[in-house]
Amino acid sequence: MRNRITQQRATALRNKATDSEQKLWRYLRRRQIRGLRFRRQVPIGPYIADFACLEIALIIEVDGGQHLESERDVVRERYLRAQGFCILRFWNNQVLSETEAVLQMIFEATGMPPP
Repeated sequence: MRNRITQQRATALRNKATDSEQKLWRYLRRRQIRGLRFRRQVPIGPYIADFACLEIALIIEVDGGQHLESERDVVRERYLRAQGFCILRFWNNQVLSETEAVLQMIFEATGMPPP
């Protein structure tokens, strides 16, 4: 039952993407980064990752101010790391105004320099 609820929540989040999530998705979709398949709003256990590449166990989170010093996020991140994921976290304003730098960090995390 919980898995179905998490999946429904992920679907709803996909339909309500923030501006920064929409912008980053333009670069992550269609295997544009190193030919890797990124998915958005991916259920992983009881949590939902903003973006994930399951092939290399990489999660990309795009956060707003509500995540500043969130204990819930600490627990969530601990769980995801225990599942073997590497997590990159960016602020909304970084994605919107420093897109090239964000993409460079993502390329580096995938083990390949940016083009």
